[in-house]
Amino acid sequence: MSRPLRALLLLHSTRSHNLGVGALSVAQIAILRDIARTLGRKLEITLADYPDARDPYIDGDDIRIVPLSGAWIKSRKGYWAELRKTDVVIDIGGGDSFADIYGRKRLRLMFALKALAHLARKPYVFAPQTVGPFTRQTSRIAAKMHLNRCALVAVRDEPSRDHMAELGVKAEPILASDVALRMPAGDAPDLGRRTKVGLNVSGLLMGGGYTGQNEFGIAVDYPALIDALIVFFQGQGAEVHLIPHVIVPDGPMVGEDDFRACEALAAQHDGTILAPAFASPPEAKGYIAAMDFFMGARMHACIAAFSTGVPVVPMAYSRKFAGLFGSLGYGRTVDCTSQDGAQIMAAVRAAWVARATVAREVAQAADRGRMRLRRYEDALRGVLAKT
Repeated sequence: MSRPLRALLLLHSTRSHNLGVGALSVAQIAILRDIARTLGRKLEITLADYPDARDPYIDGDDIRIVPLSGAWIKSRKGYWAELRKTDVVIDIGGGDSFADIYGRKRLRLMFALKALAHLARKPYVFAPQTVGPFTRQTSRIAAKMHLNRCALVAVRDEPSRDHMAELGVKAEPILASDVALRMPAGDAPDLGRRTKVGLNVSGLLMGGGYTGQNEFGIAVDYPALIDALIVFFQGQGAEVHLIPHVIVPDGPMVGEDDFRACEALAAQHDGTILAPAFASPPEAKGYIAAMDFFMGARMHACIAAFSTGVPVVPMAYSRKFAGLFGSLGYGRTVDCTSQDGAQIMAAVRAAWVARATVAREVAQAADRGRMRLRRYEDALRGVLAKT
């Protein structure tokens, strides 16, 4: 019998309060399990994760979770020992963290993890994610050095590919898509026969960003826009479901919590339905799949709709939205950083009226995304077959 296939997953999460980050991990593990099955190999996954309070929503006999910390990275019995045992390192960067816009501390941690893996001479898989932006010369050089040493580099959009070329990376990456397209949905709840509109409300944007100073450059009055959307859809006879996708029970990140924002809106708008505080990404996706129309400012909430055939209008606050959906030929995204409330409402009304057409656009674009994602899966299978 062939020996087990051992994979070490970095910058994934089994229990992030941000269910979008969790969706990447659930999907990545589904991909790995499929590949191991086709290779006839037993799979052993070690996942380095921060020890948050939430119970892990990823489990199985093939999963082992080790606590990620600075002490673990520095210890020869910690990260280095795991590197010695593994066949391959797979890094998804939390989806969009491989950039220098989130602060030097986070970036130093990421580069330390990457450098030690290269020192251990392990095949390094840069799974589909956003690259950049890198604005400082030192981080640009470090990013280029890392990407040039990877066994496989995949990105989820054209702007990331183009940014790699600007950095001077030698090889062109695999142009894939977001792995969350592959995440299985949980069971869809029975929500009745009324036409249902799902509205994912970002607690982060409701509060004006991380600092309250609008660092995302939102051009629209986001709380007023949300109120207007609820009034509009209720006026259309739809049942409005307020759906969280970042769920923070307590602690320093409560300002990002979507559930509290949805709860407050449900109290203000009679007849709205407050969705549950989901325990896992598949549970959230199953609920979103039961909607007839969807809008959201959390990208992976929109991907959950998109990948289950629900007509969706993503509400962008960063370039990653247009990069992902636009690269698949899907043009229904609205931009909260450049459009005003009237422009966004006009785009939403048009999509709502033409939702049968939008559903066909979603189906075609999602198929393109899955085809692109297969490029990554095929390349990953090739890397793993050599271990």
